[in-house]
Amino acid sequence: MAEPEFTARGVRIGKRLRSLTRAGQVRISDGRLQLLTSYGSEIDSAPVQAVRASRPWFAADGRALADLNGSRYSLTLAKHDPAPGEPGPPAARRFIEAVRKAAGRKG
Repeated sequence: MAEPEFTARGVRIGKRLRSLTRAGQVRISDGRLQLLTSYGSEIDSAPVQAVRASRPWFAADGRALADLNGSRYSLTLAKHDPAPGEPGPPAARRFIEAVRKAAGRKG
C-alpha cells in the first residue's frame, strides 16, 4: 500500500444532525477518500474523482463538507494547521485542497 496523500486524525464526522465519531480519521490514499471511525472501521469511502469537498458558508473555519456516494458528511477539522510536531488535525482548507489535488482538479 502506498503512503497516504492526506491523513487527518481526531476529526469529528457527522451525517445530518447525527455525530458518527468524535475522533475519526480522514484518509486519501490510492485515489480513494476514506472516512474511518476512531477504531479504524470504515464509515464510507469513494474514489476521489466522485467526491465533492467544500466549506459551508455558514460555519466556522474548521468545518468542511464531503459528499460521498450520495451522502453528505460534515467534518470538523481544525481552524489552523497545528504547529510542527504538535498533534491535531490539519485545517479544513488543507483537506479541501488535498481532495482537489488528488482528483486532478484546479481551484
